[in-house]
Amino acid sequence: MRIAEVFASIQGEGQWVGVPSTFIRVSGCNLRCVWCDTPYASWRPEGPVVEVTALADRVTTDHVVLTGGEPMLFDAIEPLAGLLRERGKTITIETAGTIYRALPCDLMSLSPKLAHSTPGPEAGDWSLRHERDRINLDVLRRLTREYPHQLKFVVREPGDFDEIEALLEQIGGIAPGNVMVMAEGTDADAVRLAMRGLVNSCMSRRWRLTPRLHLDLFGNTRGT
Repeated sequence: MRIAEVFASIQGEGQWVGVPSTFIRVSGCNLRCVWCDTPYASWRPEGPVVEVTALADRVTTDHVVLTGGEPMLFDAIEPLAGLLRERGKTITIETAGTIYRALPCDLMSLSPKLAHSTPGPEAGDWSLRHERDRINLDVLRRLTREYPHQLKFVVREPGDFDEIEALLEQIGGIAPGNVMVMAEGTDADAVRLAMRGLVNSCMSRRWRLTPRLHLDLFGNTRGT
């Protein structure tokens, strides 16, 4: 499996923010978000092919985050998750929720992509492919019913809340406390400012506003 990076840091987002974790970032994605903050794992995939056992041997924390890119693209994610479970690790899988796999997972961290994620015509075929594939309701329903989960949404403008509500209604059965809202951006100051404008909309819906702690601590840098 091609790997963009492996590093230990704290989880910066979601239910387990602040938890020491080893991040295994696969290289390769079936989507092309216009604002992607890890283009080296999607738009321009890079990194060597690493065997499953070698990856598991690099884990130095109790919690492991399998992320990307899109980890569910790769068959090797299943034996990797299985080996991590054998070693007693707590596993988060960060996925857009477009591909289903049955595998060991303690938190399925789903990030369905909203309409503003679709790139413009300058992206060529990727514009159409992304828009076609960014939401898979069948997969989202299965994953949220079979695993402990959170749904993280990147919000850019107030109208995004209506889009999120419509999607949640289509999925069905999502507890408000499992909905996480994040401000879009890669600059810590801009994200903090944008978060202030999201407070009331989250409170009225009983959704959670999640920080992006890694941006506050390290900026938009790799390996954090």
